[in-house]
Amino acid sequence: MYTQEDQQLAQKLLDHSTELESGQNIMLQLIGLNGIGLLRALVEEVRKRSANPFIKIEDPEINRVLLENGDEDFWKNQAEVDQLPLMKQMDAFVGIRAAENIYENSGVPKDANSAYSKQFLNPVHFKQRVEHTNWVVLRYPSPAFAMNAKMPTEKFRKFYYDACIFDYEKLEHAMKPLEELLRKTDIIRMKGDGTDIEFSVKGQNWIPCFGKRNIPDGELFSSPILDSVNGHITYAPSVYQGKPFEFVKLEVKNGVVVDFDSSNNTALEEILDTDEGARRFGEFSFGLNPVIEKPMYDILFDEKIYGSNHLTLGKDYAIAPNGNSSNIHWDLVCIGPDVYCDGELIREGRTFVKDELKGLNPDTLL
Repeated sequence: MYTQEDQQLAQKLLDHSTELESGQNIMLQLIGLNGIGLLRALVEEVRKRSANPFIKIEDPEINRVLLENGDEDFWKNQAEVDQLPLMKQMDAFVGIRAAENIYENSGVPKDANSAYSKQFLNPVHFKQRVEHTNWVVLRYPSPAFAMNAKMPTEKFRKFYYDACIFDYEKLEHAMKPLEELLRKTDIIRMKGDGTDIEFSVKGQNWIPCFGKRNIPDGELFSSPILDSVNGHITYAPSVYQGKPFEFVKLEVKNGVVVDFDSSNNTALEEILDTDEGARRFGEFSFGLNPVIEKPMYDILFDEKIYGSNHLTLGKDYAIAPNGNSSNIHWDLVCIGPDVYCDGELIREGRTFVKDELKGLNPDTLL
């Protein structure tokens, strides 16, 4: 029915990530049948805990058809009749992203993506699931996923479970000195190849992530003061709304993207024109998972790359707000810039150099 690794992963998702309790309702969403073994393990483990699983299995190609043909009225109806009432009854949520083709939605037009984000994604997931459930989302390994990571299939499977079934308690402890430092910081500056950007985080909340909301995990995030971001930044390869970007470069003035370049400027401009907040930033984070070394065109992994940072276009998180209510949230990753806090170098390239932060380097965590 399922592998031992899937059973171990299911147990971590329920006990560590969602902290599922007896009698609670949990939605188990699977997009793509590739992850059916993990779903089976989850259902069995949920019932062992005397909790109530609600199963939602989706086909990526059907989802694409709905996206391509949807409008605001359609997605509002989908949210209000089906998903939102059900989500409001959930205590927990596990989302398994098991689609084989990450570019399935690459042909969905701008207006259709905007309608989906505004009338379905935002109210059902950003507003209800994110703010009112113990949720966790993850990808599932496949040959296609391994290909994007440029790794042999079996080697990738081992890497996947190493990154997911990780000692998050050790990471949680190692994060504390960085969190304490950042809570006292005003100005953060990142400087590296194609990047020189700074912003204020004075008084902002910081959230350590150690396997509660994403698997794999390993980040510490907040949000920049909305109008404080100035400079330029170059990002690693990314996929957003099914569209691939080999690079993205942004020029920012007083918190707003004023110029840009990328491998797909037509698609980038459409994303930036989604709404006013799409040209502003809603999150800043440190990537801290020591197992994840390089981009693989999957943001749930790429945003956790050790020695990286993501400065996210679009919506903030309610737990660390800055006032950006955009309908997009695009976690773009910058790998290996030097990082300064109020003028002091804390990370040189991908290595923390401040003594109390050296516990976050891979040679200590692994």
